[in-house]
Amino acid sequence: MTARSSTVLRSGATSTSAIRPSGPARSAGMRRRQLVGDVVSHVFLGLMAVIWLVPIVWVLLESFNKNTAPYTTTFFPTQYTFGNYVKLMTDRSVMNFPVMFGRTLVIASAVCVINLFFVLSVGFVMSRLRFRMRRAFMNTALILGMFPGIMAVLVIYFILKALGLTESSTATTVALIIVYSAGSGAGFYVMKGFMDTIPISMDEAAMLDGCTRWNVFGRIILPITKPMMVYQAIVGFLTPWLDFVMARAIARTQDKYTVSLGLWQMLQKEYIAQWFARFAAGAVLVSIPIAVLFIVMQRFYQSSMTGSVKG
Repeated sequence: MTARSSTVLRSGATSTSAIRPSGPARSAGMRRRQLVGDVVSHVFLGLMAVIWLVPIVWVLLESFNKNTAPYTTTFFPTQYTFGNYVKLMTDRSVMNFPVMFGRTLVIASAVCVINLFFVLSVGFVMSRLRFRMRRAFMNTALILGMFPGIMAVLVIYFILKALGLTESSTATTVALIIVYSAGSGAGFYVMKGFMDTIPISMDEAAMLDGCTRWNVFGRIILPITKPMMVYQAIVGFLTPWLDFVMARAIARTQDKYTVSLGLWQMLQKEYIAQWFARFAAGAVLVSIPIAVLFIVMQRFYQSSMTGSVKG
């Protein structure tokens, strides 16, 4: 190598090293970019949290509003009272909200239990057993699940009416439990997908030790599927608790109303001036069972996940 080429190489290396930042400068730039990214992310998440929380805070404050009429001049109430909750639970002049609340709670609790049993049973059968028409049944259930339930509302109503399940409030309660529970087994795909992740070898080992299919289901599958059971229980409770369309089609008179229909009734033009603040109070009361259910089920979910990790 000539002296000139070595000089060029040394000069190129020197210029490259001069352009490239040193170690401390590079790490400082990376920290600066990371800091900017964290600030932007936290600001965006903060804005989303405010947008998400403002309606909830507004409904909560509106439930204590002394002015029972809808929003007029101020966004947040200026005078507060607890009377809206008292009148909601005691005033029977327009509707009986405690009865509606209790009826809906009974329906949602019953559907939650039935839904969980159906989905677990169908999911286990489809995951663990092999029989004729199994694939055809799964495809049929998948196709039927793509159609919205509102398409069958009128047919369901006339069937229930022919059976005499729309005549009284008790019969309507039974009818709603049947309707909400009838199609629950068709939603087995998520549960089946979770059970498919459990090795078949565990079932075979248990059956070699003398366990029956029922023992395998109760002692092996159910403890492992507790996280999915929590999810299914929440879905099974929320569906009848928040549904409006099916309840409106079946419960035609006010003595058969569920809580969603009662809240809808409060917003009618002849009642809204006196019942709007009570509507907000009812919305707060409706959210309490949902919050309690989430808190309780989250504890079971965490304990089941901890147990699975330890196992």
